[in-house]
Amino acid sequence: MRRFRATVAATAAAAIALTGLMAAPAMAADPAELILSEVIEGSSNNKAVEIYNPTPAPIDLGAGAYRLQQFSNGAVTAGVTIELTGTIAPGGVHVVAHSSSNAAILAQADQTTGTGLFNGDDALALVKNATVVDVFGQIGVDPGTEWGTGLTSTADNTLQRKPAICVGDPNGADAFDPAVQWNGFAVDTVTGLGAHTTECSDLEPPVDPPAPVADCALDVSAISAVQGSGAASPVAGTTVRVEGTVVGDFQTGGFGGYYLQDAGDGIAATSDGVFVFAPNGDAVETGDVVHVVGVVKEFSGLTEIEAIDAAICATDAALPAPLEFSLPATDAQREAVEGMYVTLPQSLAILEFFEYGRFGTIDVGLDRQATPTAQFAPIDPAAVALAAQNLLERITIDDGRSSQNPDPAIHPNGEIFTLQNTFRGGDLVTDVTGVLDQRFGAYAIQPTQGAEFEVTNPRPDVPAVGGDLVVSSFNVLNYYTTIDPTPANSNDDDLTRGADTVEEFQRQEAKIVAALAEIDADVLGLIEIENVEDDAAVKAITAALNAKVGEGTYAYIPTGKIGTDSIKTALLYKPAAVTPVGAFALMNQEKDARWLDDRNRPGLTQTFQDADGAKFTVVVNHLKSKGSACTGDPEHPLQGNCNVTRTQAAAALADWLATDPTGQGTVGRELIIGDLNAYDKEDPIATLTAKGYTDLLLKYQGEDAYSYVFDGQLGYLDHALAGPGLLADVRGAAPWNINADEPSLIDYDMSFKLPAQDALFAPDPFRSSDHDPVLVGLDLTPPDTTAPEIQAVAVPWFILAPNNKDHTVTVLVEASDDRGEVTVALTGVEASGSTRAEVTQLDDRRFEVKAVNGAIYTFTYTATDAAGNTATDTATVVVGIKGLKNLF
Repeated sequence: MRRFRATVAATAAAAIALTGLMAAPAMAADPAELILSEVIEGSSNNKAVEIYNPTPAPIDLGAGAYRLQQFSNGAVTAGVTIELTGTIAPGGVHVVAHSSSNAAILAQADQTTGTGLFNGDDALALVKNATVVDVFGQIGVDPGTEWGTGLTSTADNTLQRKPAICVGDPNGADAFDPAVQWNGFAVDTVTGLGAHTTECSDLEPPVDPPAPVADCALDVSAISAVQGSGAASPVAGTTVRVEGTVVGDFQTGGFGGYYLQDAGDGIAATSDGVFVFAPNGDAVETGDVVHVVGVVKEFSGLTEIEAIDAAICATDAALPAPLEFSLPATDAQREAVEGMYVTLPQSLAILEFFEYGRFGTIDVGLDRQATPTAQFAPIDPAAVALAAQNLLERITIDDGRSSQNPDPAIHPNGEIFTLQNTFRGGDLVTDVTGVLDQRFGAYAIQPTQGAEFEVTNPRPDVPAVGGDLVVSSFNVLNYYTTIDPTPANSNDDDLTRGADTVEEFQRQEAKIVAALAEIDADVLGLIEIENVEDDAAVKAITAALNAKVGEGTYAYIPTGKIGTDSIKTALLYKPAAVTPVGAFALMNQEKDARWLDDRNRPGLTQTFQDADGAKFTVVVNHLKSKGSACTGDPEHPLQGNCNVTRTQAAAALADWLATDPTGQGTVGRELIIGDLNAYDKEDPIATLTAKGYTDLLLKYQGEDAYSYVFDGQLGYLDHALAGPGLLADVRGAAPWNINADEPSLIDYDMSFKLPAQDALFAPDPFRSSDHDPVLVGLDLTPPDTTAPEIQAVAVPWFILAPNNKDHTVTVLVEASDDRGEVTVALTGVEASGSTRAEVTQLDDRRFEVKAVNGAIYTFTYTATDAAGNTATDTATVVVGIKGLKNLF
């Protein structure tokens, strides 16, 4: 536990025994319970709470079931509960800090948490068992942004309990004025953290023992003994001496320390390197031999030594040769070299870079990795096996900094990232060299030099998909013309999905328009467009696109607000290429109860006709995402949240399309496009293919097609599926990989970024969204207007003897069409020429006729082709010479 001056550690093998501390005798009036003594509500994640023990006895936080609880925005139930651990000595303190706080706060922290901790309008309670012992703020009341004013306001200040306050405030419902019991200091003041002074008794602060001093002449423990062979150090909490060469210097950038490596013990299971946390220590350099005395700790999975003292024993020492470390590797194999200087000799593909702009990290692996359900059915054991193998074959490359949005961003080649020195997913890095460490549960390389970099996935041109018409779908990532004036404080989800400022909107629109102009599709299905009554966003993107490619090039289908969500789908088209036929139709819950309106956006459906009169129907969709939960639809281990919701929607869509919802006779000639939020082997897509639709990306690009990267794994959520009657008209399909492979650092969004990062922008198609557009080429077959051929002949056609007997007649019919199958139907039977003429139908081709002199029997057949064109022919039977005369 944190004391006033230093940390007391238990004696252990190869550790330095420190003298125990004795508490001063307590007066009878000594307080009986812990109190909150300091609250830091600083910038970013600089948050900490200090708890003081004013009693004459040590207090075991775990045994006493002490918890720190946070009540956000006027809540009456705790949103965050932190179980406290450890023991606080009499007069000592215990500091709980956010794990991303600055180094000065973390140096005083006894316990860290990755949760948000608190803002100025959140109440805090120190609880023992179920009993509140102290409260900061007022539970159940939201003050807006803060309680109090000036330096004693609870927002963006440091507050320290006044020395005269001896007992906590256990009443969380009473009014709270922080100035009554607290002194205030400027934002990010941390000088008082780790100690507290009180006037409540004659309890003296613990007397610190003499701090151990680093001495290069003293014996040291092997670093491998500190690391041990397990996930955590066997001597955590003890004070040790070690000595080694600095192989990684990360004293700046937020790490506040460096990595030491000694000669090693030759045992592969134990690491010979360790991180030394010394945020306020003297500067060292790579190649220095340093003697360190400090306390062994586990910090978010990383074994480290918190330095008490350090001495440089030599300079410019030769570094040990980096240990060759190869993938695949288990966690145990990574742990065995934690803190060591390593090199990865393999050529590794860049996989994941979602947090590159924010935290400077990328993931690399042996090869690009596929989402398991983009390769295998969810029930296939191979999908589970692939997920496990993917983890073994990848590792993170960090940048040696803990600050957010670091400036400048560092390219994997070690140089500054610029628009001329960028990278894409799939590019290769070789000889990644640095220190392998573990932070926040993930193993990573902290580079000490740049890696060899090779461009293997250059930016592609628009894919050629053939045909004389192109249909494209594009998720444009929340294109809103409504700008939220206070995005940081808004609780209105309808206003916070798109651009936060006019400048952001202009940047977003410029990139989207650049992409759409190059796609040059004849029909465009857009996803994630602001959903408003006047179609303002659809009008705006159409106008902006026409301003670039020529006025009147594109028009849009006016729908107004459709569905209940803040976003919708939209359709744009080129009037010179296609004409909408009939009204649009919507797939929604009204049409089929399986389509849940509160989870799926309406499927926008429109039939188009080309200049030759050929028709096809486009339906653009946006099914429920995987990210948020659906009540009654539990998360699938491989298919994510809401899989049943998406699968039922897919079934409903296929059944609805079979009813010809636009009334244009295009059943089977549909093109289903859009963001279906399901990979191609998942249940929703399997449902559509089982109902006769063909996955065009699979057909034309194969299993490795992708339009999206999630967690470094490839697949396509953006689909194009053709109905059986349209499939023959498809000439190609492909994604245009302009977004999924690009780091978000270069997108339009200016949130969190520093000015230098904002400058990494170009009004081009690349990273215009997070999804790649999909293109489909069509060569529509002109409508069939040619009638089939048919010929009908009766056998016999002439009965010479009118003997009034029944005769059996068979009609032979031949029909054909140059475009496919023809159906033939008997459409007429007639007896004429005599009042006594009689005919009986035996089946469609055989009849009995009475041989009455002069009788004429006529049988009419109609042939119908697939386009509905018809032709007829008749077969005639005549009886006797008189019948011939009647016929002619």
